Amino acid sequence: MKLAGSVFLITGASSGIGAELARQLLSRGAKVALVARNEANLQQVAAKYPEALVLPADLRIAASRAAVVEQTIAHFGRLDVLVNNAGLGQYAPSWSARPEDTRHIFELNFLVAVELTQHAVPQMMKQHGGLIVNVASIAGPVTLPWFTLYSASKHALNAFSDGLRMELAPVGIRVVSVCPGYVSTDFQSHVLGGRPPEAIRRGKAFAVSTPECAAAIVRGIEREQRTVVTPWYGWFFVWARRLFPALIDGILTKYNQQLPPAA
Repeated sequence: MKLAGSVFLITGASSGIGAELARQLLSRGAKVALVARNEANLQQVAAKYPEALVLPADLRIAASRAAVVEQTIAHFGRLDVLVNNAGLGQYAPSWSARPEDTRHIFELNFLVAVELTQHAVPQMMKQHGGLIVNVASIAGPVTLPWFTLYSASKHALNAFSDGLRMELAPVGIRVVSVCPGYVSTDFQSHVLGGRPPEAIRRGKAFAVSTPECAAAIVRGIEREQRTVVTPWYGWFFVWARRLFPALIDGILTKYNQQLPPAA
């Protein structure tokens, strides 16, 4: 699809992947609505781009989800691409996670994306086309045991993308699923709790940069790819998990911190 002139709504746009994606799209002539809770950070992202629309909102509040879509359409007159990027993690065993944290993870990582999509699709149908971009994670197709609930929420988002793609194909609305690997962002400082195993923390040296990740997403949007895995060699990990599940489970178990059984 053509980026210049297209209208994007990006959630989680105040930092990390979302902020860099917004910058790259704006520099290519796209019209972008930036959504996140931190208005100051959003203003920094939009500083060089007066045409950007800053929409501070807490998407955990149901009314905010409809509002950001409505405000984007009211301002730009249309909505071409919805990027569901907002997300949250937790480095904690699933068996001991607090119920409220579990609900929080699934609310932001999955349910918010579903509801925003439900608000955006009717407008896209009126336009006879559009694109939904769901930023999941490589932790969706490959469950990471130090990140089990996060993985489960991203697996749900990938499944939603697959079903949505088939549902909307007849009306010309496409769906792109994005599965980043380890990306150099401040994601770890915003998790609900815990920390990854030390071996995984050391592995940050092999992380893809935020600009590289955003560029891969931009290419995926331009080409309307079904799935974007970044870095590209993450596909080997995905296919290894599909072909040799017991082997990959064993390797990941060794990486994971050993925890005592539940009492």
